[in-house]
Amino acid sequence: MFVFISVIFFTSKMAQNAEIIAIHASGISFNRFLRPYMISATLIAILSWFLIMYIIPESNKVKLAFEDKYVFTRFQNWERNIHRQVRPGIFIYMESYNVDAENAFRFSMEKYENGKMVSKLTSDYARWDSEKEKWIVYNYVIRDIEKGKQKITTGQILDTVFYLLPEDFKMRTMYVEKMNIDELNEYIEIQRLQGTDNINRLLVQKYQRWAYPFSTFILTILGVSLSNRKKRGGTVINIVIGLALSFSYIMLMQVTTTFTINSDLDPRIAVWIPNIVYSIICLFLYNKARI
Repeated sequence: MFVFISVIFFTSKMAQNAEIIAIHASGISFNRFLRPYMISATLIAILSWFLIMYIIPESNKVKLAFEDKYVFTRFQNWERNIHRQVRPGIFIYMESYNVDAENAFRFSMEKYENGKMVSKLTSDYARWDSEKEKWIVYNYVIRDIEKGKQKITTGQILDTVFYLLPEDFKMRTMYVEKMNIDELNEYIEIQRLQGTDNINRLLVQKYQRWAYPFSTFILTILGVSLSNRKKRGGTVINIVIGLALSFSYIMLMQVTTTFTINSDLDPRIAVWIPNIVYSIICLFLYNKARI
């Protein structure tokens, strides 16, 4: 939005002072007039891409750490009948999870090989031991199945690992803001493996990081095409139109992302719809400005 308003303000000032008329009268075409804008937009887009992908997530770590310490001091988990695939062929289930006590109730873990169950562990509940960094299961039953025969082992207490940490239940949606693009891709793969239901929300975050830098080119051409001619109202009317277009762009982005989070709309389509719509508007105004 800042790029868009800056382009409109600068170009409108030139138009009101009849500088653009003089430029065109000297034989400079609209495309040649547009070239410095596009060079600047390219530099801004590259810088924006680098910031969004790597620099801003690092800065967000400080903000989120502050919020965790002073604002969101307690986490709550409302999920019931939790199912996760923590590794290929390893599935866990818990009826509920207590974040404060770090306890999982009615816990089970199943292992599959070649589509067949080879082991199943069930217990009344499991507790995270922060010193050992392992889970402790209580009143457990283990069924090992091999060649159609099963061996049953029971006991009171057992230390085990099932590739899930208490932090996995304390992840706020905003935490993706502190992940660079590599970390986000890795996290998406883990969440997809576990079968969680927030994949679309994560994919929206990923694709937006690619779509936003590209929008710099669209809004730059749109701003120049909109304000390159002298008109009644001058800079003020151009800025008003620019603000209206900017906010409508943001609103359209919010509407489409809401659809993909709450329905089956492909995240890539949802993220790029605003750029596609405004590319069409941009093309229309660009052709009109060249005449």
